[in-house]
Amino acid sequence: MAIEMTPNGTYGVTRSPGTLANSVLKRFGGLLVGLYRLLGGRGMRALGAPLLLLTTVGARSGKARVTPVAWFPDGSDSWLVVASAAGAARHPAYYGNMARKPDQVWIEVGRRRLKVQPASLSGARHDEAWRRIVSQSPGYQAYQDKTDRQIPVIRLTPAAGIPDDGRNPDKGLAAPPVSQRRSLP
Repeated sequence: MAIEMTPNGTYGVTRSPGTLANSVLKRFGGLLVGLYRLLGGRGMRALGAPLLLLTTVGARSGKARVTPVAWFPDGSDSWLVVASAAGAARHPAYYGNMARKPDQVWIEVGRRRLKVQPASLSGARHDEAWRRIVSQSPGYQAYQDKTDRQIPVIRLTPAAGIPDDGRNPDKGLAAPPVSQRRSLP
């Protein structure tokens, strides 16, 4: 299963482009990425859930984008992320990037870095995962209540055929160089 691009909503939280708040968020995102890497992710949480760094490649720009996102365990070696955008009517950019370039997605969990395969959860699988996520982080239900779009849940699993040494598993299929990365699209 790949990423199924579900429709945007008709209402939700809005942020005006070019505002001071967006500028601060963009700068804070870059600081958060640097801090995450410095600390190896230790103690970094959002809505009570641990953070990981999600790297996607821009669908239009082709540039690597690094976004800190909360994650939830799903078995021994897979992670669930929620494309909530804090309850916005539109999906976050990383969700569209994953849908358009699913073969170009990496995560950093602690000091472990690996290429992953994203897959949308739907139907009963989405509903069951959503219940688990909301039981651990009730703030996600508040986000869902702010919009009419169904907030996607994405499972990330290690990409098939790529060995994992626990630190740099991509062995020839490395993530884009750090110099090409940018925080928060």
